[in-house]
Amino acid sequence: MQTGPSRMADLLRNQPIPSKERLNTMTRTVVESKTKTAIIGFDEPFCVIGERINPTGRKILAEELERGDFSRVEADAIAQAAAGANILDVNSGAVFSNKMAEDPRYADNNFVEPMLMPELIRVVQNAVDIPICIDSSVPGALEAGLEACEGRPLLNSVTGEEERLELVLPLVKKYNVPVVAISNDDTGISEDPDVRFEVAKKIVERAADFGIPAHDIVVDPLVMPIGAMATAGHQVFTLVRRLREELGVNTTCGASNISFGLPNRHGINNAFLPMAMGAGMTSAIMNPITLAVNPTKIAEKKAELVAAGIILPDEIDDETFVTLLGMGSTKPTPGKEMEAIRAANFLFDRDPHGTEWIKFNKVAPKAGQEGRGRAGRKGGRRR
Repeated sequence: MQTGPSRMADLLRNQPIPSKERLNTMTRTVVESKTKTAIIGFDEPFCVIGERINPTGRKILAEELERGDFSRVEADAIAQAAAGANILDVNSGAVFSNKMAEDPRYADNNFVEPMLMPELIRVVQNAVDIPICIDSSVPGALEAGLEACEGRPLLNSVTGEEERLELVLPLVKKYNVPVVAISNDDTGISEDPDVRFEVAKKIVERAADFGIPAHDIVVDPLVMPIGAMATAGHQVFTLVRRLREELGVNTTCGASNISFGLPNRHGINNAFLPMAMGAGMTSAIMNPITLAVNPTKIAEKKAELVAAGIILPDEIDDETFVTLLGMGSTKPTPGKEMEAIRAANFLFDRDPHGTEWIKFNKVAPKAGQEGRGRAGRKGGRRR
């Protein structure tokens, strides 16, 4: 990877330090792929960081990676890009338990991840041209990812833990990249938002000692589950405002944390994201897609209808079937959270003329109707 600053990043880095009054409009974090730029900023559209390339908790994906099968990674990259993700998080958190018999080191993340991360990044970069967020708790994997990545990636992450600060901040400085700063330290994660603010402030100050500007730090204030803590939503909104107004930093979060353990999680997420945006949050690490309907579920539903005496047309295809029954789609599609984000971008005047909102909601023409106007006649309605 090129260690010198890109043109865009260099221009922003060399701007004079703004006054506190101008922080709200000046802070922009630049993340780049080989040819594309994503900007996280107070006056920019909300930045979606796709989270699906992560073997942690995804047993099938972990097993595929152990076999050297990266097809699911490629498919996830393409689907998230199509759904509107601006940056793709690439997490290498896997252990290869089946290989432990030949070498016990495969049970250790510190051994596996520095080998796996560059492979993941190469697969993603070959599949899509979107900026990357390199995500690992292993410093060796972070640096291996930085070496493999084209452009200017986002590094995920540094915490307020002393050891982590000393290991990660030199990498941020060396490769001139922005970094996600998570608001926990050696004492753990505090439920007190004031403590989490102080941890974030500590990270920003320590970064400054390395010559890393505040606009290259994206703070994760740590969203607590609303089901476990009734004040979690209010806490994070207040904290995001403080981070923006007092430290002048961009913010992110694991968006689905807010709804953990609750029914209809999409409903909570859809409310949370626009409210967080209104408080000043500028990005989120989240799943931008609604997963395709499983073929097994389609078969089960068809069998259920047949058992009820309902005759299905022989020519009905699976996509038509699931659409008619409101089951979703046989293809990955943008999730409801993406709809909420695009609506909020429009309402916050970050979508000029509603262009993206209209494009997102434009209904694809039916077969044979391409090029026809509203009245069904070619060329539009008569004048």
